[in-house]
Amino acid sequence: MKRCWWCGSDPLYVRYHDEEWGRPVRNDNRLFEKICLEGFQAGLSWLTILRKRENFRQVFAGFDIDTVAHYTQRDVTRLLKDEGIVRHRGKIESTINNAQRAIELRAEAGSLSEYFWRWQPSRSSRPRRITRDVLMTMAVTPESTALSKDLRKRGWTFVGPTTMYAFMQAVGLVNDHVQDCSFR
Repeated sequence: MKRCWWCGSDPLYVRYHDEEWGRPVRNDNRLFEKICLEGFQAGLSWLTILRKRENFRQVFAGFDIDTVAHYTQRDVTRLLKDEGIVRHRGKIESTINNAQRAIELRAEAGSLSEYFWRWQPSRSSRPRRITRDVLMTMAVTPESTALSKDLRKRGWTFVGPTTMYAFMQAVGLVNDHVQDCSFR
């Protein structure tokens, strides 16, 4: 079976590639989880986040938006002591802030899914062939930049254009499995 080069041979990474990455996500809590974990990943490897994902899910109540939105400074202090996650105050506080912003966005758009899927690029704006070389030039796209700007305008944090493109790839807004990947 052929796979995208980036997943290497680590079983956790291979399973993520085969079962999750690039598959359309419509569930609001799963979308929230993905956007938060992409923010935590900034400056780290995705494999580091995958290895800690179950711990993240536990401490952030399964990424239940309504629950996380009510976390307090006491929760931040508790999470900063948890070795099972990335202990970065800004990223922890961002997750809580973004949950609060997600509630506002849900009220406006009907769901996070409705909002995020509006940003799916048109086929005509996508490369005809997805190769490793092509992907290496696509850390940001006009759509990820626009999504980032819109979220920032709404008060979201840790949602830069590169992070938003990785999010778009992860949740299936774009299909960036390379041409010879069995999962394309």
